[in-house]
Amino acid sequence: MRLTTRTNLAMRTLMTAAMNPGRLVRKTDVARVCNVSENHLAIVIQQLARSGLLSTVRGRRGGFTLGAPPEEIRVGAVFRQFESDAPFAECFGDANSCPLAGCCMLREALSDALDAFYARLQTITLADLIVDNAELESLLCLAARKGAAPVCTGVPA
Repeated sequence: MRLTTRTNLAMRTLMTAAMNPGRLVRKTDVARVCNVSENHLAIVIQQLARSGLLSTVRGRRGGFTLGAPPEEIRVGAVFRQFESDAPFAECFGDANSCPLAGCCMLREALSDALDAFYARLQTITLADLIVDNAELESLLCLAARKGAAPVCTGVPA
């Protein structure tokens, strides 16, 4: 199993916003600290905002913040949101042309495994990923505008 780039970017974006509470994070900030494309990020940020996971402010001084506290953002929900449109295997999609579909028990086993995967991720919150994670903070804490010291004052508790 391999996660889509969008899911990976969504989690990086959410972690960056969570590590910088009380400030607007910009797309360029995430692109820089996570070494990713701003074009890909734009699509992910829009989707996160539509689902209420991010709150956005438009304009020159705009950016985004978390749309909910980190303790309320479930990793499983984020993964389901971004992974649900990509079928895990051909037999999970609408265009299933597998000749084994009527008798193959692998589909059921894969379905059970995916359910277990998402159930486990649903027990993890964004807060679980960032609290007491000083190394992550050192990577994602953004410098204040105009060259001042970083705004983060410690890992959120």
